[in-house]
Amino acid sequence: VQLQASGGGLVQPGGSLRLSCAASGSIFRFAIGGWYRQAPGKQRELVAVINGQSSTNYADSVKGRFTISRDNAKNTVYLQMNSLKPEDTAVYYCNLNFASRDFWGQGTQVTVSS
Repeated sequence: VQLQASGGGLVQPGGSLRLSCAASGSIFRFAIGGWYRQAPGKQRELVAVINGQSSTNYADSVKGRFTISRDNAKNTVYLQMNSLKPEDTAVYYCNLNFASRDFWGQGTQVTVSS
């Protein structure tokens, strides 16, 4: 399984970005998709996850601002990020979890700054 993340960039506070994570392979629809982030000097943390039935869970810090979704026909997980704050600045990593195995994308930088 290979994951290709895209959509990061520089945005002003209050702005929006949409991250995409395209996966290869046939396990996608059975896997839990997720986004994690790692800010400089901090540990990687969970942002949001979505299972095969599209049930979702979010970190408290992003609830009401971020939305995770998936398109099984396109083998893609999305993260819509609205009302971005400087503290959302981090490298964002997509993840697939299947049969207790984790697969990671390469990370995409999100910088929120005026």
